[in-house]
Amino acid sequence: MKFEITGIILILFCLSLSAQESSYSPNNSSESRIQQLPVRQDARIDTLLQRHLAQNKRLNGTEGYRLEIFFSSGLRAREQAMEVKTEFLRKFPNEQAYMLFRSPDFKVRVGDFRTRNEALALKEQIKKSYPNAFLVKDIIQFPKLYSDKQSNE
Repeated sequence: MKFEITGIILILFCLSLSAQESSYSPNNSSESRIQQLPVRQDARIDTLLQRHLAQNKRLNGTEGYRLEIFFSSGLRAREQAMEVKTEFLRKFPNEQAYMLFRSPDFKVRVGDFRTRNEALALKEQIKKSYPNAFLVKDIIQFPKLYSDKQSNE
């Protein structure tokens, strides 16, 4: 009885191995007969694409994040904002700083970050000097690209 069961299992195993020998031939499939697939699209799609491109050209940047380290609407707000910006650039010369006026506030924002995590990393570095800094979404300048000449120096 054990011998018969073992024999049946062995035969089934050999049959399953021989089934793996068949190869795939793409000549028999319907995929090889299709050469072109016509695409019909609404003409309004091109109009939407042109609008999208025009809108992005007006932005002069891309969506990203900055850290706001100062805002004030007092009498000396402009001078204070300039002082904060100058002090920040002195402490962190590799970062960008921007002074904005959005009525009635003068603001100083720093950095050009594509992701939230990049901005939070700088926030950790500056938290001793600027404990009230907070993350804001903004239109950022395109990141600088490094050429081969710069990377070899």
